[in-house]
Amino acid sequence: MADPARTVVIANIGVLVTHDPAHPRVLGDQPDGRPDFGTGLTGAWLVLGPGSDGVARVLRTGTGHPPAADGVMDVEGATVIPGFVDSHTHMVFAGDRSAEFAARMAGAPYQAGGIATTIEATRAASAEQLRQGLRRRVAESRAQGITTREIKSGYAASTSGEARLLRMAREVTSHTTLLGAHVVPPEVDADAFVSLVVEEMTPACAELATRVDVFCERGAFDVDQSRAVLEAGATAGLTPTIHAGQLQAGPAVALAVELGCASADHCTHLTNEDVALLGSSSTVATLLPATDFSTRQPYPDARRLLDAGAVVALATNCNPGSSFTSAMALVIALAVRDCRMTLPEALWSATAGGATALRQSDIGHLQTGARADLAVVSAPTPDHLAYRPGMPLIDTTIEAGQVVWRATGAWPPA
Repeated sequence: MADPARTVVIANIGVLVTHDPAHPRVLGDQPDGRPDFGTGLTGAWLVLGPGSDGVARVLRTGTGHPPAADGVMDVEGATVIPGFVDSHTHMVFAGDRSAEFAARMAGAPYQAGGIATTIEATRAASAEQLRQGLRRRVAESRAQGITTREIKSGYAASTSGEARLLRMAREVTSHTTLLGAHVVPPEVDADAFVSLVVEEMTPACAELATRVDVFCERGAFDVDQSRAVLEAGATAGLTPTIHAGQLQAGPAVALAVELGCASADHCTHLTNEDVALLGSSSTVATLLPATDFSTRQPYPDARRLLDAGAVVALATNCNPGSSFTSAMALVIALAVRDCRMTLPEALWSATAGGATALRQSDIGHLQTGARADLAVVSAPTPDHLAYRPGMPLIDTTIEAGQVVWRATGAWPPA
């Protein structure tokens, strides 16, 4: 939609995944009577146009002959899905940690302390260097079909530095997270640093963020320190979320549920009690299987969580140390192969699940009224996202009605 006031019909859709419960299954029956997350239409079309708020939205969906519109985009039988919602990234940073990755592949264990390497490089980088890297990563994520991305700070470990990172993040997304308590910097002890985060950093950065996060883990922050950080953020009006259970089971999930965190992220190591808590709460379990791939950790067991009634999201955790990728299709493939998810569940978790983790109701689906965020997949069904791992299947990415990525030439044609 070159002109946001125009209507555009996307026509000749082979499979349209809407996540609209009023629509039928299009991806096959689920085993054991579990809910189907692949609702949508075949032989479909959808109309995009301005909503009452001026934002481009889904106006109508249907099958058969498409209605008239100001413009037509014929996708020639391709699959159309909601744009991916990447609810956990660390995209503003400098430096390279490929040597650390190579060492892990040779047998060295992953340790949270490697974050300090990125903090040093990020502190030394100019604003233009950071901005160029961020823009490049956003462009990469658009090529992967991602239309919404959350971005955390966390690679400065000082008040002014974290504010700098959040300002840059806000240039490319409205979903920014203060992660001042990412790791303890070498120049101060943990308790003193937590006091700085609580008393100085959070009040100074609150207007630049929508959420607050903490790395509650061995080698980072313990449960009491994490509670102090999250409560300070909540007092400042930020929605709490938490890094939980990446390296070992611990108290982070219980803390997340107690404080009403929007999400508990990683969830690689969970006790039965953790699973039950997540299943009976509104806290989303956000899984980051590309991280477990890159760190040679065990994969999280999504099946346990889903069977317990938990809401599961999938995200990339794009960062330089433990998951340097924005390939959401890879995340889906890992979730299907190694986390015991079905393809419809994984696709829902990478779209509507991420939206739930961000507490956003108008993204992650293509029901009438949704924001016009979608991806065209060059495949007859979305199963190909996992069936053909590593293949560049995203043909077009549309954010808020605008084509932001096109693999096969500009649209509309000249």
